[in-house]
Amino acid sequence: MLNFLLFCLLLVVCWPLALTALLLYPLIWLILLPFRLVGIAVHGVFALLAAILFLPARILRGPRAI
Repeated sequence: MLNFLLFCLLLVVCWPLALTALLLYPLIWLILLPFRLVGIAVHGVFALLAAILFLPARILRGPRAI
């Protein structure tokens, strides 16, 4: 909601800039999408490495009481 109010304020103050931002937002989102996908993949790899690294400690700890 705050973003919408800031956009309305920008529209009142400087409407060409607001319309430019409105038109360029989907293009910027598409350009940044591969970086987000790489970030998700890297996070998954680090989670897998952490799970492999901590597996012996989890096995030695034994079952937990629920």
